[in-house]
Amino acid sequence: MKLHSRCIRDALKFCGGVHTVAFMVADLTELHDKFHQIFGPGRAGKVHVVRAPGRVNLIGDHTDYNDCFVFPMAIESEVRLICRARTDAAVRLSSTVYPRELVELSLQRKIERADPQWSNYVRGVAAQLIAAGIPLVGMDALIANTLPVGGGLSSSAAVEVATALALLTLAGAEMDTTRLSLLCQKAEHEYAGVPCGIMDQTIVSSAKAGHAMLLDCRDNHKTFVKLNPHELRVVIVNSMVRHELSGGEYAQRRKQCNEGVAVFQRGNSAVRALRDVTMKQLEETKADLSDVVYRRCRHVVGEHHRTAEAAKALAEQRYEHCGELMVKSHQSLRDDYEVSCPELDFLADEAMKTKGIYGARMTGGGFGGSIVALAQPRAVEPLAEHLHKTYTAKFGRQPSVLVTTATAGASILE
Repeated sequence: MKLHSRCIRDALKFCGGVHTVAFMVADLTELHDKFHQIFGPGRAGKVHVVRAPGRVNLIGDHTDYNDCFVFPMAIESEVRLICRARTDAAVRLSSTVYPRELVELSLQRKIERADPQWSNYVRGVAAQLIAAGIPLVGMDALIANTLPVGGGLSSSAAVEVATALALLTLAGAEMDTTRLSLLCQKAEHEYAGVPCGIMDQTIVSSAKAGHAMLLDCRDNHKTFVKLNPHELRVVIVNSMVRHELSGGEYAQRRKQCNEGVAVFQRGNSAVRALRDVTMKQLEETKADLSDVVYRRCRHVVGEHHRTAEAAKALAEQRYEHCGELMVKSHQSLRDDYEVSCPELDFLADEAMKTKGIYGARMTGGGFGGSIVALAQPRAVEPLAEHLHKTYTAKFGRQPSVLVTTATAGASILE
């Protein structure tokens, strides 16, 4: 089993009895060396390094595009993008995840979606910055990633935000984080084909170290909740089942929510999104909804209130109650929203069999990816051992376990 943490010492501290391998982001010297191997010495200016964290959502999934609350935090695993300006209008890209692919595009021509798929996250951001009137310059860039692609930890938003910061830095421009988040969200909609909400880009760009963020996705209001590292560990367990949100299931869920909103608007024109619907109204309108749309709406309406309640409980250090809400959230995502899978269900159920685990649930868009568990520090090693044994025995693959703290949002390291 692989245990990701900030350093090998921490990995041994957290999971002393478990056979683990610690993975770190390449140090800056190694990153510079790799960059120059690919792109040469160059003469166009200073080399910059940008970091953008991944995120885990403690509770509140598939609520952001319904104008509801979400409760994410930035994590230690991250994307680092090393870049240098060019004297022409070309953008050349390489990735440590796809080392045999070197992508090139021109800023002087209309930027189209193209293969390889991962390059569309960069293409989309560049196109949106140009549309916003930013005078971009060419760029050589290497993307180094310790976030698992398709692991439900928002590697896509991290790449988008890192790209935006890199292009802005080379252009000598700045942008406030709210505008930057909306720009990256639009890039994902139009170039990656994922109709995501605003949560991922917001937490990646605006996170506060040591805190989770209760984000109101209607007005972008942020409330930061401090996490006590002496009392809590956030444990992320990757099922190693890769999800693909650009498929039709994610878009279908959003369409079903919109179908529900249309029904509620017939009786109340003030309803703009499922955020405006109460559980009482939902039950009164049940006969007008298909069974599927009713259950989708029930998840969103319930999850909105669970998320606000969980954030309040965590702020008041009522960890047991927060954990209970996390379990209810997973059940709702599994049964009403139908975005879980057998591997995630198994991990969430088995995690709760370990003493000292307050709550566990799937996190992210679903259809694979990871679970998140809220744990007492002493429970981390037994949890990792238990899931390694039981999950491997049932599914024939080893889970990857990440023990993380809440980190700050994206920044320029050099």
